[in-house]
Amino acid sequence: MDHASKDSILDRPLIHFGREICGDLDAALRREWLVTNGLGGYASAALPGTLTRSYHGLLVAALAPPVERTVLVAGLDEWATYSGDRYPLSTHEFNGGSVAPEGYRFLESFHLEGSLPVWTFAMADALLEKRIWMGHRQNTTYVRYQLLRSSAALDLELTPLLSDRSFHALQSGQGQEVEVLAGDQGAAIRFGDAGHPFWLSMNQACFEPDASWWWNFHFREESARGLEDTGDLFAPGTFRVRLNAGEFVQFVATSEPDHEKARQVGPESARSRQLELLRCANAESSSPLTQQLVFAADQFIVTRPLPENPDGESIIAGYHWFNDWGRDTMISLPGLCLETGRTREAEAILRTFAKYIDQGLLPNNFPDRAGIVPGYNTADATLWYVVALYRYWQATGDDGLARDLLPILEDIVRHHREGTHFHIAVDRHDGLLAAGESGAQLTWMDAKVGNWVVTPRIGKPVEINALWYNALKIAAVFETRLGTPASAVEFEALSEQVRSSFLRRFQCAELDHLADVIDGPDGDDWSMRPNQMFALSLPFALIDGVDACRILDTVGRKLLTSWGLRSLSPDDPAYIETYGGDQLRRDGAYHEGTVWSWLLGPFVEAHYRLHGDADAALLILAPMGDHLRDAGLGSISEIFEARAPFLPRGCIAQAWGVAETLRVLRMLSN
Repeated sequence: MDHASKDSILDRPLIHFGREICGDLDAALRREWLVTNGLGGYASAALPGTLTRSYHGLLVAALAPPVERTVLVAGLDEWATYSGDRYPLSTHEFNGGSVAPEGYRFLESFHLEGSLPVWTFAMADALLEKRIWMGHRQNTTYVRYQLLRSSAALDLELTPLLSDRSFHALQSGQGQEVEVLAGDQGAAIRFGDAGHPFWLSMNQACFEPDASWWWNFHFREESARGLEDTGDLFAPGTFRVRLNAGEFVQFVATSEPDHEKARQVGPESARSRQLELLRCANAESSSPLTQQLVFAADQFIVTRPLPENPDGESIIAGYHWFNDWGRDTMISLPGLCLETGRTREAEAILRTFAKYIDQGLLPNNFPDRAGIVPGYNTADATLWYVVALYRYWQATGDDGLARDLLPILEDIVRHHREGTHFHIAVDRHDGLLAAGESGAQLTWMDAKVGNWVVTPRIGKPVEINALWYNALKIAAVFETRLGTPASAVEFEALSEQVRSSFLRRFQCAELDHLADVIDGPDGDDWSMRPNQMFALSLPFALIDGVDACRILDTVGRKLLTSWGLRSLSPDDPAYIETYGGDQLRRDGAYHEGTVWSWLLGPFVEAHYRLHGDADAALLILAPMGDHLRDAGLGSISEIFEARAPFLPRGCIAQAWGVAETLRVLRMLSN
């Protein structure tokens, strides 16, 4: 599956659709494209350009990178006049389910050039190509139209549809005042005195001001999520331009203060950057699947400037609505950065997050607005940080970073032994790590609605103790190499106590799987969940041999699906096989059966460790190649339904799903 390919997917796209998808509205609307800018900003919509989510937009700017993401340009209303006939290019949906105009009917093909969307519209004998990209680390979106073929001139008209709102909420036009300062080829826009200024332009085009509100756009995915689903958009006027065969024109939307400079960028810069991503990842001759995942990985790596370090880096957990989360970042770092040759970014991320460690804990998540204290309600993010540091050191041999962070690692171990927030502390009787208190969700199974924690897992969770064991083993490795031999001996002794207690407490002779949580408020929890996989798959495995094979086989029979592992066995009374509805229903099912894509990584790694058969392990990954053509095009969804055919749900592009698939794919292909 990872054999060499002659050309990169920039020239031979992996993701390509003809009219069989483009001309089928339902099929087209379930597929979404995404372009990112390395700041946390992005452009995204359904395949025909339709806005089906509040999060969709042509320019969603990260005004305080990587947060304060604001929808400034929602989309475009596009028309072409050719040989006396007027053709719609855009497709909008309004309240009541009406679709107008129906531009998808003239959409002949769609493909991704790397991660960048390209459309081709057919109107009689004319072919018009449209492509979108963003400036790297700029809140600027570019849309280029090129008339590939025609026997006469084509007249193109574009009406931008604007807003100024958080991407979490829709906007009403009632009472809104918008300032439009029009020029010959564009306009400066500001929504009220407190609005964010941004600029629209189109070279060679004439801009005709005609301000008006367009009412009652329908956002169908918000309806499905039980949320507000109606919003209004502002049209400042229309751009008009005439094209002859071979000519192109470029629309630019930017919130960058130097908007004149932003107008000068062409698509060659985006293509060159994608070729550099392949070169950096040493993936120029890799399979199309690997190359596509390298491009997908790039979408999550963003800047997080610090006062003392303007070059700080982080990882967006998922698009569209997640910020950078400590847990997701550390799980994702090896796949997104180390497997793509981006060790500089990996080091920057590890140093950035080190600045936020408090009483031995890494932040769980950063807020939507800059300057707000992050949340520390996590028992595992810090331990994943230690694993990420170790994988970085394995990949680079960089003793310098490990030496700089060793005091922080020692502080992490000390606080966990002595006790820190949320009753996270080592039980001195058995050396195992306990965590949890009423009302707090501390593990990755973190769904909470109001005061209801769906899976509280108070006690000693299985993956927390697998991670704790690894943290101690890793600390011993670094102390031996860079610190003090006495500390290394101490950490080794602590890890052996954990191992002995773990093997005694988490196994049961009558069952072929591990306990999920022990010593909880109601005793031990023997629910069949995927968390036990980390006892087999982390760098220092707690269980191997026959016992590990038995656990792997049980997980395979009960939890494995085409796209990942179920979060709960179908045999469990609490199992829920469907995911959808309002927040209460969705979060209630989030970890009660729903399939998680990122868990495929540890399962495949454990399978390969135990059986040594790379081809068999690659077969488990193979369906992901098909999934890249669905939901978030070119990326991997967060979750899937627990029952066949396992429809994609949740975020259309999830960092750890991409990261873990890429990590084990490259591991098996080396």
